[in-house]
Amino acid sequence: MNEIVEKTLLYDFYGELLTKHQQQIYEEVVLNDYSLSEVAAELNISRQGVHDMIRRCNIALHEYEDKLHLVEKFISIREKVNEIHELTTDEKIKNLSFEILEEL
Repeated sequence: MNEIVEKTLLYDFYGELLTKHQQQIYEEVVLNDYSLSEVAAELNISRQGVHDMIRRCNIALHEYEDKLHLVEKFISIREKVNEIHELTTDEKIKNLSFEILEEL
């Protein structure tokens, strides 16, 4: 899986478990693609402090996934519903599987 997609999925599932400060820094650097220096200047902290925070957030998000496996289950369900959608010729099932995929 693409690293950016993985980070985004982990944050989507577990981001609320981070502190507000961690969320702010993680969103700016990882999701909004700001540089460490830009975020450091904006928050009046060191560039190294931003780097360390991102590293700690990544570790925490991976630890949550290692324990809960929500992203893994999400991807598995999405793949299976997509397979159902592709294999069926029944229009009702196709529409239902499409709706499920849209919700995921």
